[in-house]
Amino acid sequence: MKTSVILRFLILGLLWLGMVGYILAHARFTLYLAFVIVASGIIVFVPMYKKYVRK
Repeated sequence: MKTSVILRFLILGLLWLGMVGYILAHARFTLYLAFVIVASGIIVFVPMYKKYVRK
């Protein structure tokens, strides 16, 4: 993998983790919140994985 692709994954991963941390700090944890976190991770990372990693 190229360095630029690794950097993209790293930046998006840090932004996503920051968002998840903020949500968990300010909201009560429920199953719906867990679903939203997992779904957002899938929406963010699966297309990038398919485009850059699985060629």
